[in-house]
Amino acid sequence: MASLPRHGLHFHTHGALSLIQPSPSFPFPPPEFYSSMLRKLPLRRFLRRCYPSELSPNSTPIPFPRFPFLPSHSPFRFCAPFHACKVLAMAAQSSDGSPHSHKYTNLLAVEHSPYLLQHAHNPVNWYPWGDEAFEEARKRNVPIFLSIGYSTCHWCHVMEVESFENEEVAKLLNDWFISIKVDREERPDVDKVYMTYVQALYSGGGWPLSVFLSPDLKPLMGGTYFPPDDKYGRPGFKTVLRKVKDAWDNKRDVLVKSGTYAIEQLSEALSASASSKKLPEELQQNALLLCAEQLSQSYDPNFGGFGSAPKFPRPVEVQLMLYYTKKLEESGKSGEAEESLNMVIFGLQCMSRGGIHDHVGGGFHRYSVDERWHVPHFEKMLYDQGQIANVYLDAFSITKDVSYSCISRDVLDYLRRDMIGPEGEIYSAEDADSAESEGATRKKEGAFYVWTSKEVDDTLGEHADFFKEHYYIKPSGNCDLSRLSDPHGEFKGKNVLIEMKSVSEIASKHGLPVEKYLEILGECRQKLFRVREHRPKPYLDDKVIVSWNGLTISSFARASKILRNEKDGTRFYFPVVGSDAKEYFKVAEKAALFIRTKLYDEQTHRLQHSFRNGPSKAPGFLDDYAFLIGGLLDLYEYGGGLNWLIWAIELQATQDELFLDREGGGYYNTAGEDPSILLRVKEDHDGAEPSGNSVSAINLVRLSSLVSGSKSDYYRQNAEHLLAVFEKRLKDTAVAVPLMCCAADMFLVPSRKHVVLVGHKNSEQFETMLAAAHASYDPNRTVIHIDTTDEIEMQFWEENNRNVAAMAKNNFAADKVVGLVCQNFTCKAPVSDPESLEAMLAQKPS
Repeated sequence: MASLPRHGLHFHTHGALSLIQPSPSFPFPPPEFYSSMLRKLPLRRFLRRCYPSELSPNSTPIPFPRFPFLPSHSPFRFCAPFHACKVLAMAAQSSDGSPHSHKYTNLLAVEHSPYLLQHAHNPVNWYPWGDEAFEEARKRNVPIFLSIGYSTCHWCHVMEVESFENEEVAKLLNDWFISIKVDREERPDVDKVYMTYVQALYSGGGWPLSVFLSPDLKPLMGGTYFPPDDKYGRPGFKTVLRKVKDAWDNKRDVLVKSGTYAIEQLSEALSASASSKKLPEELQQNALLLCAEQLSQSYDPNFGGFGSAPKFPRPVEVQLMLYYTKKLEESGKSGEAEESLNMVIFGLQCMSRGGIHDHVGGGFHRYSVDERWHVPHFEKMLYDQGQIANVYLDAFSITKDVSYSCISRDVLDYLRRDMIGPEGEIYSAEDADSAESEGATRKKEGAFYVWTSKEVDDTLGEHADFFKEHYYIKPSGNCDLSRLSDPHGEFKGKNVLIEMKSVSEIASKHGLPVEKYLEILGECRQKLFRVREHRPKPYLDDKVIVSWNGLTISSFARASKILRNEKDGTRFYFPVVGSDAKEYFKVAEKAALFIRTKLYDEQTHRLQHSFRNGPSKAPGFLDDYAFLIGGLLDLYEYGGGLNWLIWAIELQATQDELFLDREGGGYYNTAGEDPSILLRVKEDHDGAEPSGNSVSAINLVRLSSLVSGSKSDYYRQNAEHLLAVFEKRLKDTAVAVPLMCCAADMFLVPSRKHVVLVGHKNSEQFETMLAAAHASYDPNRTVIHIDTTDEIEMQFWEENNRNVAAMAKNNFAADKVVGLVCQNFTCKAPVSDPESLEAMLAQKPS
């Protein structure tokens, strides 16, 4: 077998490819195959949870090298369609009225999704997901070829260049199939159905996802990336198409029966429910402990993080370990707590020093292909940035080490500079690939980010030598630290910046004070940044996704108060800008306001999933509601107006109406209103993104602590029933659901700590007291702030939590902000200075 690709996509050893090998009977799995495989579904799902979906643990690597792809990703590349349509013909004109010169145009040309627009000029007659495509398949009585990917997906680009731009392949698709293209970020509900099918039956999955369907949308077979031609004893895409065509013509009844049976079995297997609405109390410590132990077993003491190559920055793992550390401290196990914390801190240090961190421009890439966090898969995803910023904020709260707060600033400043639109909307992703020079016809992964030694010399002059020493830059290229980093020599002569030595060590070697050394490094990074800005930039997917914005709203809101606890005089070095922490709060509020005005219906109280040139057709999904509610709760608790808390409560009511299984417990990922979506799944996997159910469980606990009486009871009952649904997962494979393990512990904590701030909110003292309230790390703390002179605010608390309203009335003072810390139905003496409040909150329980 040829050498492995440097990163990314793996194939299935007994999946799609093996199914289409010639056999004496039939090339597709009979019903008994589905029964056999689906009986193993819990194992399949566990494997999927333990390994990111981009990479399957039971897969054989594709023995094909990386292929560059053609540029021209502009979303405005419209021209005449392949059939007459007035509106499309109008779209075919450029801004000056002249038609573009594309040879082909299909129905994707009027879609909003950047990914669909990238395929608008393929010779394939693509349809978007919808009734028109389904009806055409039924009318022609042909199967559907469904291709799912996203705009910044490297192997999606490869398959486009090799197959979808190939006229021979296009003819086979157009003659024998109805071809549908789906953006998995725009339609995660469609992706979930067919990814679940491929993962459950074929032991792996990834993007591009390639699935063949019957006209009634039942899956027939599937895979991921297919090369165009047969290689290495494996069939290529053209062979696959011929096999499927032959099977459809000659074995259609068996094929359709198998697909129907697969969906029935998946639906049954994924319809998790709980007969009891109660959660066993012993699950509190057991799930948390089990997950921490399982993560610790995979800890990498050499290079940090959990697991081996490829290294993914799965923030939910860090959240679990920090939460577990806090619990150990509270129970007096300081030695174990220190050991647990050190694992996390070392991993965060290695991540920030590695090439997965963009040292020149800020932010983090998707993952590193090697065990050293060095050579990344270069795409940048919004959901990573928001979560990563939050865990570094937590690390700063615990250690008070500004190196962690600076990494949070690094991420948030990158987002402010490159990923936020004119109305405050936060964009979804930047591509891994870009052209090496203006006018180049092909793109390469990482071209925007890598450096030659000469480029560094030419840019930095006298400081080049120790900059190169600091970031391990070599004339021959530095992607040699691991055999996994660059197996095909794609980065020969190129360097991915990585910090191999400590700042103090190199500063001492050069006889420089550390502060001066850091200043010079920052100036050097800024010079390289200016040079880099003249390179062709990676493609920006400017789609606005509600769920990902929710995660990021949380990080900006939290940063606005946590970063006020940095020491006076803290210096920042590029790419950190060093903004006033208040600026981060403005970003959070503006992003939330964009969603409220553009993607929320005030009459129905429903969200739309995404926005680009207008709201998408897709409704909001569970993750959109759950992640946004979590962000809004942070927006309120970290100083926002009561309006954000009220909206969070409204959204929770809508979430319950649309997604809650009132009988079986837990939340479905979809509302079940779209007949084309064949599966409703109760997702529990906390992966690159946390699951909607895990986040919802935490949201419900938080909401129950903000209100009282029957409203509080309602939230707690739903949280407990949800956790009971996933009791087996929490007991058996806790490592798959780290955030849900935290949620289970939060639910069973006897009493959350309440911090109530009373006073005028437009004062600097209020901001200082709020920063003190959030100075220490404590996930089991609720912060409420009240201005008793605000009638609307007082009315809300009178209706929703009279104890809080009474507390505010009894402690209001016109000339100061009063802070109260309450737990177990008792409150400590009120304080009015931030130092006392911070000290009170930092006290360990007796």
